Amino acid sequence: MRVGLTGGIASGKSTVSAILSELGAVVIDGDALAREVVERGTPGLQRVVEAFGSGILTAEGDLDRPALGAIVFADEARRKELESIVHPLVFERIVELEGSADPDALVVHDIPLLAESGRAPTFDAVLVVDVPVETQVQRMLELRGMTREDAEARVRAQATREQRLAIATHVIDNTGTLEDLRRRVLEVHAELVGGAA
Repeated sequence: MRVGLTGGIASGKSTVSAILSELGAVVIDGDALAREVVERGTPGLQRVVEAFGSGILTAEGDLDRPALGAIVFADEARRKELESIVHPLVFERIVELEGSADPDALVVHDIPLLAESGRAPTFDAVLVVDVPVETQVQRMLELRGMTREDAEARVRAQATREQRLAIATHVIDNTGTLEDLRRRVLEVHAELVGGAA
């Protein structure tokens, strides 16, 4: 079974992904792959440098994510340009990883921008980790040390909460405790695998 997992920034999607992995799901993490395809020495990083200049590199030659983020989160056209480079490379890796998974496995695609990509219908189920926007902003302020302006810009750069909920077959509320979240993920997992948790 192929499942899409998404949620806005700072919604707790990574925690849900980790719990599903503990439960035996094969997790294909779009964020991790997006980092992998632009690691030092990759053709992906070379293409990003060609598009955005060497100012987006650290002294060691790695991608300077905050520097690139400052450019793309302030300018939608530049963000789309970056996505047009990175997304096809990520998709190639996803196809490779999915092809190597056991045919009976629960394969969870952890995709931050699933609502934006239009790919939700390609999955057997879509899990949306949901929290109010103000909760997202507060978490970025407290846990990531962002300014309110930066946090709100990151939220605006993604699909709205309503757009994500519209594609959900299962909503995972993450406004409670970690134990509440784990309980809900166990419920959803049991439904997906036919009652065997």
